Amino acid sequence: MSARVSIRDLRNRFPKVRALVESKGEVLLTDRGVARYRLTLYAGPAAASEPAPKDYLARLKRLQPRPMGAAASAALDEENRGGR
Repeated sequence: MSARVSIRDLRNRFPKVRALVESKGEVLLTDRGVARYRLTLYAGPAAASEPAPKDYLARLKRLQPRPMGAAASAALDEENRGGR
């Protein structure tokens, strides 16, 4: 069963109301004797599991162009030598 406190109690005696919320889990706030609001404990978002570790090598291989073959590398070296 939840406790009932007035809005004035919330404003003037917050530590008492906070203790009630923590012990009972729920408090009904009354305005002129009529229940208007419900205070409950905040249950935050569920803790997310840790993300998977990043695979930097796979990312590098995916983003980098393919390496030159031996023949293409030799041809580029010959082309860059010029008339030497």
